[in-house]
Amino acid sequence: MEQGEAASPPAAEEKGGEEEDDFGYRLFPDRNKKPQSFLVRSFFTFHNRCQLMLRMTLETNPYAQLLLEAMKQSGCTVFNDRHFSCENCDGCVSGGFDSATSQIVLCQNNIRQQSHMNRVVTHELIHAFDHCRAHVDWFKNVKHLACSEIRAANLSGDCTLMNEIARFKFGLKGHHQTCVRDRAIRSILAVRKVSKETAEKAVDEVFDACFNDLEPFGRIPHSKTDAKRAYRDFQNRDRYNANL
Repeated sequence: MEQGEAASPPAAEEKGGEEEDDFGYRLFPDRNKKPQSFLVRSFFTFHNRCQLMLRMTLETNPYAQLLLEAMKQSGCTVFNDRHFSCENCDGCVSGGFDSATSQIVLCQNNIRQQSHMNRVVTHELIHAFDHCRAHVDWFKNVKHLACSEIRAANLSGDCTLMNEIARFKFGLKGHHQTCVRDRAIRSILAVRKVSKETAEKAVDEVFDACFNDLEPFGRIPHSKTDAKRAYRDFQNRDRYNANL
C-alpha cells in the first residue's frame, strides 16, 4: 500500500458488541454506501477522470496487461465494470483490494496522475492475482497479507529509483529490498490493528520467499521497458507450452 494502496478483506467483525477490527474499511467509506446512479456519478469530475485513467491503464500499461492475461489464464478473468470501482477514500490511501467482493477500489479523490493510476492498478492486481492463485487468508493470517504486500511493492514499480527519489529517499546497496520491506510494513499497519513489531516480524519471516516469488512477471520490472519484456516473455512462454 502506498499510504497508498491497501489489501482490505471483508467488513468488520463484532464481538461482545464492540468492533474488534474494521480490516481497513474505515479508509474506504464508500464501501458501505448504496451505489449512486450513473446520472449522479456522471456529474462528479473525480469519477469521470478516474474511469478514463483506469481505461488508459488497462489498455496501454504493460504491467496491468500482463497481470490481466495471467489472471485470465488462471481462471479469474477481470472485467472492468465488475472488478474495479472508483470511490472516495480516506486521504491517506490510493487504492485497495476488497477480497470479499474480489473488487479493486480506486480512490478517485486521491489519484490525480496517470502514472499514479498505473502503479495503483498494478499493485492491486497483484493482490488480486495472489487471491486467485492461492488460498490467501486475508482475515487472520498476517503472514499471508505480508507476503502479498511484499510482492506488490516488489513487482508494481512502487520502489523504482525515480519513485524513491520523489520521496526524497536515496540509497545504493540493498535499497530496493529496504523499500519493499518498509512499504509492506506500512501497508499492514494501515489496514490492520497490529503493533509495528508484529508487522515487522511477519514481513521478516516471509520476506525472502515472497521477495523471490516473481510470478507472473518472471523478473523484477524496474521500468516500463522491463514490464514490456516480461509481458512478451509471458506470451511467448504460453505459446511454447502450447506446442509441447
